[in-house]
This record gives sequence, structure tokens and C-alpha cells, in this order.
Amino acid sequence: MAAEDLPSEFDVVILGTGLAESVVAAAFSRVGQKVLHIDRRSYYAAHWASFTFNSLLTWIQQHQEEPQPEELQDWSSLLEEGEELIYLSNCDSASIRNLQVFCFTSEEDEEEEAQSPDPPNTTEEDRGGADEAQSPDPPNTTEEDRGGADEAQSPDPPNTTEEDRGGADEDAVKETPETESADSKDEERKQRPEEEEEQASQTEGEEPEADQPAHSQSEQTRKKISYAQLVKEGRRFNIDLVSKLLFSRGSLVDLLIKSNVSRYAEFKNVTRILTYRNGAVEQVPCSRADVFASRQLSVVEKRKLMRFLTSCVEETEEQRAYHGRPYLEFLCDQKLGDNLQHFLLHSIAMVTEDTPTEDGLASTRHFLRCLGRYGNTPFLFPVYGLGEIPQCFCRMCAVFGGIYCLRHSVNCLLVDKETNRCKAVIDSRGQRISCSHFVVEDGFVGAEHKKQATPTRFLSRAVLITDGSILPGDSDQQVSMVTVPPIAAGCPGVKMVELCPSTMTCMPGTYLVHLTCQAVGSAHEDLSPVVTRMFRTPQSHDQEKGPSVLWCLYFNMADGSGLEVEGHDLPSNVFVCSGPDGGLGHEHAIRQCAESIFKKVLPDEEFCPPAPNPEDIIYDGDNTSSTAGEEEGGEKKEGKEGGEEKEGEEGGEKELKQEEVLEEQSLQTEE
Repeated sequence: MAAEDLPSEFDVVILGTGLAESVVAAAFSRVGQKVLHIDRRSYYAAHWASFTFNSLLTWIQQHQEEPQPEELQDWSSLLEEGEELIYLSNCDSASIRNLQVFCFTSEEDEEEEAQSPDPPNTTEEDRGGADEAQSPDPPNTTEEDRGGADEAQSPDPPNTTEEDRGGADEDAVKETPETESADSKDEERKQRPEEEEEQASQTEGEEPEADQPAHSQSEQTRKKISYAQLVKEGRRFNIDLVSKLLFSRGSLVDLLIKSNVSRYAEFKNVTRILTYRNGAVEQVPCSRADVFASRQLSVVEKRKLMRFLTSCVEETEEQRAYHGRPYLEFLCDQKLGDNLQHFLLHSIAMVTEDTPTEDGLASTRHFLRCLGRYGNTPFLFPVYGLGEIPQCFCRMCAVFGGIYCLRHSVNCLLVDKETNRCKAVIDSRGQRISCSHFVVEDGFVGAEHKKQATPTRFLSRAVLITDGSILPGDSDQQVSMVTVPPIAAGCPGVKMVELCPSTMTCMPGTYLVHLTCQAVGSAHEDLSPVVTRMFRTPQSHDQEKGPSVLWCLYFNMADGSGLEVEGHDLPSNVFVCSGPDGGLGHEHAIRQCAESIFKKVLPDEEFCPPAPNPEDIIYDGDNTSSTAGEEEGGEKKEGKEGGEEKEGEEGGEKELKQEEVLEEQSLQTEE
């Protein structure tokens, strides 16, 4: 929708398309609120986005450039009596810092290297690689482009049929025909050549030849990959800015199932949980099947582990006696041994040695509750990357009438001095848009208006493209969660996620590895020691067996958990959503941000009620342009299978119309 054509009145205006903001937008739109959802960026999901390789190069260049000073325009002419202005920030450069890029690709393919936009073994500052980058639009998930849909496993009920998706997408297009909706980036994926799709599906289904072991085959693959190939195959990558997983019984999976948003995405099981110990990567036995199949544990250790996991299900008096004391002390007193203590502390509870026992046990119970719902591990990962999840909720919002506008922003708020409420916003085109509530990403709010719980904390992130798995196995399509305890005193523990090509996040023959930890120094200082120990780089002098790093990116990202939920120097009807936090799951974004904001605005409404299935929706002949599943005024309109019939005279007239149509059809059949 053109900016000058935006309606001038909404119930809720939302600035920013991160996960929390997208969930809030879907929740408001679903219950009949009129929503305007905008973002100054040219892509969805903000710091939760997924980029193709070439788009990531553009993103890197944008954040390495010096931010231009803002020119504040005088909008006082739009003020009415008793109003004042609060200006917002249009620059969010402070949340991303310390970007460093390294390339270690093979030099064997000289012809391709000559065509490569950047030579290997250089940093991004040296090569200015964004010249070859394409626009940073993350790919969307359309049914025709998803080669891996059949392999994906999604939360129950995963209505991922083409019919369901098609119906919802058509509704979104009907409702906002000229709006930049969540489906607007499908064209980018459709430009991909068909032969690339066929090659990807063939590669995923390939098995090593009988007379050629998988290891030797991967060695041959390693020699072929160059930086030029990474750029050429850039659309096969979907690289997340934030690295998280979905707990199978976590708040995000529950919300995806409840709201029916799960129909817009597919998911894969995380197949292995690994840990780095004594200089080697080991598989962690966590489920009953893994424990009894493990070769790392003795029979006695297996019995002790099963007995301990069984005793953790419910709190006991013995456990309460250790409240306030370190979880490691509790594990030691259970006489579990070093092996089991390491697995339980770092890979199952995923806490530190100083974590209180009650927190460690709570994390252990949550891990155990999530086991077995969709596989042998507690985790799921969305096909095409985590950036798909915010877009799924944006799509739901668009289906129920939400209006989307990218490359558009809000410059300032118009506040009623007497009531301290935001009456309207002024957008980047100078249009005054009235609203009842305003939701904003924290990066657009100046520091003088925000309340920080602590000084801003940062996360250290690293993204690696490697030529092999950290632990080769029978299958080359493993999705692994790896825990790396602190390698030295004062170093942070690191969480690592290794993604294979079947997740549609990297090209065949490569793996995509995400490393995350709480920042102590810069991302390179925090994570490069782990990378050089576990992978082969020019600095890894004693590393011979690990996979080679082809390309890597280090950067620091602001930790959203340091932002206070309330107490900002802002109008009472303005709500701030924090960015990604350091947790492995999504509890902070869903419950503490999105659901909390929705309940403050509409305490009597249900948060994200189920959307009707497309085949259950009944449209009136005189109102075909109405939003899917909604009457004018926001009342629910579903078939008998989707819910109750609309009550009153209109519902009776609809039934009569249906009976008349059926009678007419039967008469025509008899004739």
C-alpha cells in the first residue's frame, strides 16, 4: 500500500516486526482490532530475521557504515491544542556492534576464485563484500518452494497441507492487495532456477556409495567449495541473526498450535544433543532409548542416571533441603560421578556450576517434560530458519485485516498532556495517524525514555559455514544441539546449534553453525577460542580431524532481557517490546512481552484464539471482501465444524439461504 494512501485511524499501530511485535499484531488482529504494522527496514523480523548469504553481506555493510546523524523535522504544525511531541529514533545501530568477518575457503578452484567478488582469507573491512550482495529480503515460505516439507515435522496438529496454506494466503492477498504483506517476498524465492531445486532434492536424498565411506566422500566435497560457490549458491542459505530452538512443550510451540499458525511453517526435530568434553565431542544420552544405547556409560551409570531422572519429576524434601545451594553440589551428593554430573549440569539442565539447585532442577524437569513429544530430544527447529516464525504471525495478522508497510516508520508521537496518552503518530511521510495504543520495538525508543534493569548487556554471536559435521555419523542430515562448558576460568559457556542442508538453511555439502554466549568481551574474543579448538582454521595448529571453517561472522547483539517491562518515561498507552534474549527458548518474547502487552490492553479477550481452517469458513454472497473468518465488527463467522453458528436473525437468514441453494440444486439434478 502506498504510504500516502494509509488510513488515518487505527486501534493499534505497531512499529517493528520482531517476534514479540509480530505475535502482538496477530493477537490484536485476530480479535477484531484494526492494526497497522510498519517497519523502517526493507525486511521482516528485525533482529529475528533470516538472510540469504548475499543479503547477509548487505546487512553487514549497513552495520559497518557510520550512522548518519538524524535530521529532526519540525512537526509542530500538526499539533492540536493540549498536545506535545515525543520524537522516536530512526537508528538502531547501537544494538549490533563489533562485526568481524573471515573467509577461509579453498584456493584450488582458481577459475571460480578469480570470479569471486572477494578473495579468501580477508575480513569484510578489506573486501567490501556488499557490492555483490542483493537486497536483504529474507525468503518467505511458500508451498511450491519448500522442497523439504515432507521431511519436516511440525507441532500437532501440523496442518501443513497446500490447501490450507493456499486458502490463508489468498485471504491475505484479498485483504491487502496493494499492501506489502508477509507474502510479498515470495517472488525472490520463485526466481530460483528449477534445476537448483532439483539438485537440492537429489542431494538431500543421496546416500554414499557402498564402496566409498561417508568420511572420504566429505573429504572430496571439501575440496570443491570456494567462496565464489558460496556467493553463487547464496539463495540456498537462510542465516539467522539470533540462534534459538523451540522446546516441544514451550510457550512458542503451544501458541503455534493454539492459534493454528503452525500451518504456515514446517519443523524438523533436533536429532542429537552433543557436548564438548576433554577435547572431543560426545553424544549426550538423554532419553531412555539413548541411555540404554549409550556406549559412553557403564551399566551402573545407566541405572544411576535413570534413577536420578525419575526422581527429578516431582519435588521432594531432599531437594528442598538444597534450595539456595549450587546445583553441582546437589549432583555431587547424589554420587553420580563425573560423567553424569557433566551431562546433567551442562547438557540437560544447561546451567552453570553456580546455579541454585531449585533452578537447576526446574530446568531439568522442563527438559524431561519436552522429551518424546516429537522425537528423542526436546527441541524443534523451523525449516528455512527462525526468521520464518515472525513472518508466520505477520501472515495471520494480514489474513484478519492487518495492514503492512515496510520501509516506513514513525517519527514522533502526539501526546495529550492532560491524560498522558498517545493520541496519534506522525509517520515518515508526515501523515497524522490516530491510534488508541502504540507498540514499539525498543531500538526505536531513545535511551532517555527507557528504563534499563541493568546496564545494557550483550550477547556474543558467531555464524560459521563449515564443510562437515562436528560429529560425523551414519546420516549426514543431523541437526545437533551442542553445549560447550567454559574452556577456562572467566570464559562463558557456549551454546552451539549445527544445522544440516535438509533444514534449508545451507547449501548441500556444507553445515551452518551458530554459537551464542553472554558477552564478556567482543564476540571474536569470546568465541574464537572455541572455534579454533573445535574446527579447522588457519589458527587451529593442533586440530586435524574437525570440519574446516569456510566463512565466519562474529558480532555482538544487545540482550533484550535487560529491559524493564514497565516504568518507561512514555505515555501510558505506549508499550515497548524488547529484542532477543540469551535464552535457548522463546519464553521471554512470548510471555513476558507479547502476552503481557495484550493482556494490559484487552484483559478480557483471549490471547491468539484459534484461526478457523479455510475449508470451514462460510462467506456471505454480499460480503465476499470481508476478512477470513470475521464478520464486519469482528464477530466470529465459522461453519459448524469450526465453531458455533452466528446467533440472531442474520444467522437464521444464512441458514435459509443455504437451504434454498440446496433445494435448487436438487431440483436441477432431478430435471
